[in-house]
Amino acid sequence: MKKYIAQITVLSLLATAIVVMPVLAHAQDANTNAASSSKPTMTPKPKSHNAIPFHGKLDAVDTKAMTLTVGNRTFQVTSDTKIFKDGQPATLTDGAVGEPVRGTYQKTETGKLDALSVHFGAKSGEKQKQANPNGN
Repeated sequence: MKKYIAQITVLSLLATAIVVMPVLAHAQDANTNAASSSKPTMTPKPKSHNAIPFHGKLDAVDTKAMTLTVGNRTFQVTSDTKIFKDGQPATLTDGAVGEPVRGTYQKTETGKLDALSVHFGAKSGEKQKQANPNGN
C-alpha cells in the first residue's frame, strides 16, 4: 500500500509540474517583454548637445592658426573636425576663399568657436541650379 501511495504522490507532483511550467514560462516572457519595452528600441547616436549650424561664404583660411573665417565669425579647426569638399574627405587647405561653406560648431567655455564639421563647396542641388539657372 505504501508503494502505491508513493507512486501516486510522485505522479501527482509530476503532473502538477507539467501543468505549472507553461504558466511560469509565460509569466517570465511577460516580465522580460515589459522590461525591454520600457527601454528605447533604438539607441540614438551620440550627438553633440551644443552643435550649432553655420553657412556662408568663406572669407579667410589660416592653415598656421588652423582657423577659417565666415562672415564675422572665426572657427577653430581641431583634430576632431570633420572636413569635406564636394562630399569627399578634405583638409583645411582645400578651402578656397569666396566659395560657399557650411558646417557645425560648438562654443567652448572660453568663448572659442570649435568647428565640428566643415563642408566646402555648394550642396549638390545648389551646383545643378548654378549650372542651369533657368532649370533647363
